[in-house]
Amino acid sequence: MKIFISHQQADSILATSLAARLLNVHLIHSYLDVIDPALDRSGDALADHVKHELGKCTQLLAVVSEATRSSWWVPWEIGIATEKEFPLATYAGATTTVPEYLRKWPYLRSLTDLDLYAAASKTAANDFQIKRGYLAESAARERSTKEFYRVLRASLRQ
Repeated sequence: MKIFISHQQADSILATSLAARLLNVHLIHSYLDVIDPALDRSGDALADHVKHELGKCTQLLAVVSEATRSSWWVPWEIGIATEKEFPLATYAGATTTVPEYLRKWPYLRSLTDLDLYAAASKTAANDFQIKRGYLAESAARERSTKEFYRVLRASLRQ
């Protein structure tokens, strides 16, 4: 399991702290572009690189704030993750209003919520491995993603 953390540059400190907690507390790896030296690319090369990195991940966590409104990349990355049937969630913190189009997926408000997300993510990853034993990969991913949403929403009371 590896989580792609999508965020606007202004939210890099928050995204980095979330990635650190996922790794240090839950042993979950993530891709975070602030530590990627290949991001000096532009245009098609940058888009191809981001797609490639998303392809190495199994889910996406979008960090949103008021600064996200000016980002083209966050919605684009969410779109790609949606096409891949990745489990998606949003980290909006305590004061940010979650955009309507992101309310389709679970949203996190605190580090406690991030911990619940990590637990649901581990359950979904195990569920996917089991289902992959007797289903096509796409069907296994779709079913385990639905289970991820059910478990996380119940935990978050959403």
